[in-house]
This record gives sequence, C-alpha cells and structure tokens, in this order.
Amino acid sequence: MQERSTDLVNWFRQSAPYVNAHRGKTFVIMLGGECIAHDNFYNIVNDISLLNSLGIKVVVVYGARPQIEARLSEQGIESRFHKQTRITCDSGFSQIKQIVGQLQFEINAQLSMGLINTPMQGANINVVSGNFVTAQPIGIVDGVDYLFSGKVRRIDTQGIKRQLDQRAIVLVSIIGYSATGESFNLSAEEIATQLSIKLGADKMIGFASERGVLTDDGEVIPELLPDQASERLTKLEAQGRVLSGTATYLRAAIAACNAEVARSHLVSYQLDGALLQELFSRDGIGTQIVMASSEQLRQATIDDIGGIMDLIKPLEEQGLLVKRSREQLEMEIDKFSIVMRDGLVIGCAALYPAKDNKIGEMACVATHPEYRKASRGDAIVKAISTQARKLGLTQLFVLTTSSIHWFRERGFNPVTIDQLPVEKQVLYNYQRNSKILIKDLTT
Repeated sequence: MQERSTDLVNWFRQSAPYVNAHRGKTFVIMLGGECIAHDNFYNIVNDISLLNSLGIKVVVVYGARPQIEARLSEQGIESRFHKQTRITCDSGFSQIKQIVGQLQFEINAQLSMGLINTPMQGANINVVSGNFVTAQPIGIVDGVDYLFSGKVRRIDTQGIKRQLDQRAIVLVSIIGYSATGESFNLSAEEIATQLSIKLGADKMIGFASERGVLTDDGEVIPELLPDQASERLTKLEAQGRVLSGTATYLRAAIAACNAEVARSHLVSYQLDGALLQELFSRDGIGTQIVMASSEQLRQATIDDIGGIMDLIKPLEEQGLLVKRSREQLEMEIDKFSIVMRDGLVIGCAALYPAKDNKIGEMACVATHPEYRKASRGDAIVKAISTQARKLGLTQLFVLTTSSIHWFRERGFNPVTIDQLPVEKQVLYNYQRNSKILIKDLTT
C-alpha cells in the first residue's frame, strides 16, 4: 500500500510542470468513429473532461466513418470514395445526418455526466455545439461529382474562443453549413486541421487503434518531423492502409504542422489513460509530429535558474556535484549550456575558461536520471567542446568522483594536479579527492 501511495505522489510531482505548462492552452481533439465505438471511450471522455477541469481549452471534433459504413450497408446504399474522400449522395446524406446527430447527443451526455462515484463528479462542464464551421461543396474533381460532400470554407474562430473563454468544451460535428442554407458532409480530419490552424491551437490530438506511429518492428516512434511523417505516410499508403486511423491522422498532422501548429499527438484509443500519459509525462506514450524537435540544446539564461537547480540539487545532495547557491548560478549563468525538453531542463554543463591558459573546465555536468540512457550527455560534451574551441581553447578538463569511466569513453584522460591551471590547483579540494581528466581539443 505504501509503495502504491509513493507511486501516486511521484506521478503528481512529475506531472505538475505539465499541468502548469498546459493551463490556458488550446487543444483540438479529433475523435474518430472507431474511438467512439470502443469500450474505452468512456474513459477517454472522462480524461477530456479532466483536461477541461485543469484549465485547458478543449475543442472536440468527432467523426463517424464506421457508423456511417454500417448504416449505409444496412440500407443497401453503396459507399463510394475518390481520393480518400466520400462521395455523399442524397439518400446517404440523410442517413449520415441521423448518425451524426445521435452521436452528438451521446457525446454531450457523457461529457455532461457528473454522477457520484464517476471521475468527474461535480465538474459541471458546459458543452457547446453550433454552426461554427461554414462549408462549401467540393464540387467536381477529375470528372467526379462529390455531391453533398463539402470542405471547410470559414471557421467562426471568435465564436469558438468566446465559448472557450467561458470554460466550455466546444463540440464540433462533421456537418457543415453553407451561406445559402445547405448542409454538407465534411471530414473530421479536415475540420480538426483547420480548427487547429485558425485557432492557433497549441496541440492537435488524434486517436488510432495503434499506440502511435510504429516502426517496421512494431515499436512506437516518439517524435517525427513533417518530412519524416510524410515518409511513414507513403509507406502506409503503399501497404494499402490509405484510410487507416494512423494514415488519416498523419495527413492531418502534417498539414497542421506545416501551418505552424507546433505539435500534433497520436495515441491509442484502446489504452486506458493514454491521453493523460502522453500529455503529463516526460516521454509520453504515443507519437508527436513537431515543427522542430521537442529537445533543444542552447545557452542558459537567467530564466533557466530554477530548472538547473531542480536538476542538480539531487546530485549535490548525493555529493556527486559541488554545491552551488542560487546567487552563484545567477552570476555564472552565461557559462551554462542546457538541454530543454517540453519546457524542462533535462541536462546542463558549464564552461569556465582559465585566465592565462588555453584550457577550460567543464563543470556541473548533469543529466536527468530518466534520460541517462540516451545520448544527451554526449550532446552536452560535444556542445561544450565546440564552445571551447571557438574561444581558442586547446584542452578541456573535468573533476569527477564517480564518472571516471564515462568521461574516459569520451576522450578524457587521467592526469595529475600539476597539469591544472595554477588558480585551479590552489582551489583543489583534497577532501573530495576528485579525479582529474583532460581532453585534447586539437585532434
């Protein structure tokens, strides 16, 4: 029982920075019909409600492809597609409107639920739907008339933002309305993409049956840039998976990312809690498509002091790093380089050039424990070495009590104290008895 309680406390502590980072941000969530039909949809709805309760502005777009396919088949109406888009005939559209209306009522009901013993007991969430999307007919393409299939013409962004500012969840269906009073069948992917772009959303989130975008070996790819996502999409299409949830999501995510939506996430609708794990844990659980890598190595600024202190404090308490006060860090912040991920400092190091020698000290080298198996340490050493060369330094030294082999594997060789700069020899702490290693930067 104590172990479980500790796990819960640790999870809360680790997720707190993400709760703070996401508060007030706008997320567009795309729910496919497969997701809505799955047994886990109840939990997904509760997790969406939880996002709202944490101060996140949520827009939900829902599709109904499997439900539409099943109904049209029952009615003996043929499903026809051209370029991955449904051709919506009059009789088919009549059935589609019924299905979409029914799903809207069901989603509204679940989002509004606040019964005792349910996850959102007493939440009192307001769900708003409306004619936020103005549509126009696709028309005729390649000689094919799309009939009642449409595309987004305009989005009432101000109307949506007003509702979001009132802490409502905005629910958007795939039925769009034209200025002439007609209605059209749109794709949930296009609506979600355009909403994300026009609203300047911070994230677009989609669900698929798989845990994310997978490698050929079935492993989840945590992060993709748009060109990498395009390569994966081409592979899926070559495999005949043109209308799969993953392929559909990738088309939307690539378009959103190319229009400066910073991040689009794909998680599994089959895995309970996948949405929360993706958003509130350091490494997530699915795949995100990003405009630029979520990790950034850069010079530290005064605003990074808190993050550096959080990173090095446990190592200082273990005696692995020399203790530094906040005042000292503030005075020396220009010496530090950091690795950032999702707004958190996960690695750091400092460079102190000697006064009269062409040698510098690399100090306060630290990597967050959850990232030590990756190559962040190598990136930090490389960055400090490059910085030292630019300053005209020919050697780099470190003092370490516990990472001797790690530094040796990266080109540092043991030396004696007399090879240190004079000012460093005077300050050497014989009680710590740190090993001294030097790297030649000229080779």
